Amino acid sequence: MNIAVFGIGNILLSDDGIGVHVVHKLMHEYHFSPSIELIDGGTKGLDLLPLFENRDKILIIDAANFKKDPGTIDTVEGDNIPAFLSTKLSVHQIGLPDLLFAAKIKNLMPDEICLIGMQPLSMDTATDLSETVSDRMDDFLDRILEKLSEWGVEAVSQ
Repeated sequence: MNIAVFGIGNILLSDDGIGVHVVHKLMHEYHFSPSIELIDGGTKGLDLLPLFENRDKILIIDAANFKKDPGTIDTVEGDNIPAFLSTKLSVHQIGLPDLLFAAKIKNLMPDEICLIGMQPLSMDTATDLSETVSDRMDDFLDRILEKLSEWGVEAVSQ
């Protein structure tokens, strides 16, 4: 099994950076099998395309506009992801639908792809997460680890 976990977002725009913060937390606090690659995708968009190659599953972690209360955690899967991303939350999300479209055209889409996101409170220029989003970090990690567990991935805390 070859799985990639992409943390997406801009860490200079407060809650927009939640995906990057979470993937770094996973890197520093958990051990995974060598078949799992944790990737700080930042705002790289199409530059991430080569990292889709030969993946069985891809998990994208990001701030997402669910049009719900800040701190809401939700999941979007498969072909629903590009349609969901048509409502842009941040500039980096212009690149994410393009990335998924290019991966599909180049036949690089994995069998399973999932986006787990959190509704942001603040997109202001700041390197810290809002208190609302920060307070939900453990719940967000639990949801991500639960999804990885569904995919047969064991995470061992350090």
